Amino acid sequence: MTKKRLVILGSTGSVGRQALEVAAYHPELFEVLGLSAGSNSALLSEQAAAFRPRFVAVSDEGCAKGLQHSLPKGTSLEVGKHASSALAALPEADLVLHGIRGLEGLAPLISALKAGKVVALANKESIVCANVLIKKLIKESSAEILPVDSEMSAIFQCLQNGKETEVISLILTASGGPFLKMKQEELASVTPLQALKHPIWSMGAKISIDSATMFNKGLELIEASNLFNMQSNHISVLIHPQSIVHSMVEYIDGSVIAQLAVPDMRLAIQYALGYPNRLKRQVKRLSLAELGSLTFYDAEAVPAIRLARRALNEGGVQPIVYNAANDIGVELFMQERIGFLDICKIVEDAMDNTPKGAANTLEEIMFIDTQVRRQVLDRACKLI
Repeated sequence: MTKKRLVILGSTGSVGRQALEVAAYHPELFEVLGLSAGSNSALLSEQAAAFRPRFVAVSDEGCAKGLQHSLPKGTSLEVGKHASSALAALPEADLVLHGIRGLEGLAPLISALKAGKVVALANKESIVCANVLIKKLIKESSAEILPVDSEMSAIFQCLQNGKETEVISLILTASGGPFLKMKQEELASVTPLQALKHPIWSMGAKISIDSATMFNKGLELIEASNLFNMQSNHISVLIHPQSIVHSMVEYIDGSVIAQLAVPDMRLAIQYALGYPNRLKRQVKRLSLAELGSLTFYDAEAVPAIRLARRALNEGGVQPIVYNAANDIGVELFMQERIGFLDICKIVEDAMDNTPKGAANTLEEIMFIDTQVRRQVLDRACKLI
């Protein structure tokens, strides 16, 4: 098997760091060609020393000053807001692992797709907010997206067992977060510190809060619909506290194919990097006997899921509004300016009060995103 030349966007983030673990575990399969980061120049310098990539990129120009002198000999440095986009389109790259969070990652994704790259994608916001644009770019090029998010990877793997025309439904699973057994009145008083304590996954602050509210699962519902061309009414969400079944696919013959594994993001990352081959195990082996039982609960009553379905069904700018309003709501909650349940109120208000329309170019998408964030901040104090 020929070595794949790998570019990792967001190499200092959680997904990027774990992708480098996978690359280090399989040195015979991967050559790290390029690394990009936002402002964590210290860690980026350590990564460059360990993997000796030909290219390094940093978006923060201030952080780049000391980085140049610490890079290995022969490593080129790209600096500025377009640096990651430049790495994403490198002619030498066989595979781009995209781990930049939020809509900051949309421009580098567009760059990679225009260059016809295979993209292992861990950025759900781009798929949620720019579906029309992304599908257009893929159609115009030889580009391909391989999902890296655990749930999307699970569905992708399950879909290898049948034809697209044989699929009835997709079933997403969610851990339920730290407040699974709390009553609604108890949720009103939870703190950011409590919301950050996820019972299963070790994640960043934003995604931990999104898991607690289940807005993360709402985003994944929209993402799954867009990635796999499935209507909202053919996608269901189940709460599965053990986080062993990562998602399922139901087929026309009544079969339900599930992907099970211990909760470890390296498995989904490794599957995308090695695709179409499966690579030798790096994560802990699953023992169902030790687990004893797996439990599932319906999640359709969760407000974040209801609003995600509305955004998906109404289309246009609503998925952008859903994502942007939630981002600001989480920021305000983390600053203790609003309560936990107020995040959902803010998102619903934004969806109710944003003019309908479409946004199908990068400029239009970023304009709507900016406008919604301003609107949410202006209205938040009136709502709460």
